[in-house]
Amino acid sequence: MSIRAAVPALSSPVRARAAAAVAGASVAASTSARALSSTAAAPAQASAPVKAAASASAARPTTPRTLASLSMANKVCVVTGAGRGLGNLMARTLVESGASDIVIIDLKRDDAAAAAAELAASFVSQGLAAEGEITALGIGCNVADEESVRAAFSEIEQRFGRVDALVTAAGIVENFKAFDYPTDKIRKLLDVNVMGTWHCALEAAKLMPNGGSITMIGSMSGSIVNTPQPQTPYNFSKAAVRHMARSLAVEWATQNIRVNCISPGYMLTNLTKVILDNDPVLRDQWLSKIPVGRMGDPSDLAGAVAYLASDASKYTTGAELTVDGGYTCV
Repeated sequence: MSIRAAVPALSSPVRARAAAAVAGASVAASTSARALSSTAAAPAQASAPVKAAASASAARPTTPRTLASLSMANKVCVVTGAGRGLGNLMARTLVESGASDIVIIDLKRDDAAAAAAELAASFVSQGLAAEGEITALGIGCNVADEESVRAAFSEIEQRFGRVDALVTAAGIVENFKAFDYPTDKIRKLLDVNVMGTWHCALEAAKLMPNGGSITMIGSMSGSIVNTPQPQTPYNFSKAAVRHMARSLAVEWATQNIRVNCISPGYMLTNLTKVILDNDPVLRDQWLSKIPVGRMGDPSDLAGAVAYLASDASKYTTGAELTVDGGYTCV
């Protein structure tokens, strides 16, 4: 029905006002339709300002910043088993985090001294430290021998006077079925993995009059059973380290000495690469059980080491940080 047909009986003035109202409604509807059409097209038109903002953000100058409490500046750090492998990476992590006084402990003094010299030189060559800025001391020590450990920490005391952070990365692993495992090899493994950690923790704590951090390197093997390789003694040695950290954390809490544990999963070190390259079946078995689908890179441990060694973890003690790509979750 037309508007005219709807209002035939109205007087002329009324009809005029009605027609004007209808015309106004038509204009409003037309305007609304155009507005909706414009709104629908808005996302494409708005992309230009978004792109401009992103470009401006990318071009904006930035000043390097990080959490101040993560810095290891002015701290004396000691890492056992640091001649190579994961221990060496952990020593480098502490220096990269600001430490200028680093002690590398390894079984042979020559290996420890060479690693210490190489570490300091590498930071200088990369422009990350000035010549002479880093004091890296290499000490030969059998962590399984209590007297050897005492001598090593006596040397540290004479050189630096104290210890602020200790990382116990020295450890060994062997694979034997239970009935085939020679008892003397089990004793050696326990002496290194358990008693070595114990001896070093005690001697370091003596050099922490104002408190400090002790980070024990355990393993996910301390809480799960690895398969298919048989390694029962290694597993229970790391379970001991895990609980040692908790127990000392409570005992030394009032002395402001924090004791924590890092439990790595499968890490792709140079040694592990050789083993898995020669045994692709074992490699595939390991990978199939890691939710993230890859082996850990040694650098994946750096954040945990820096956190637990630094003042960023000043209220963290007795903790276990498991870095395993989700392996122990399933």
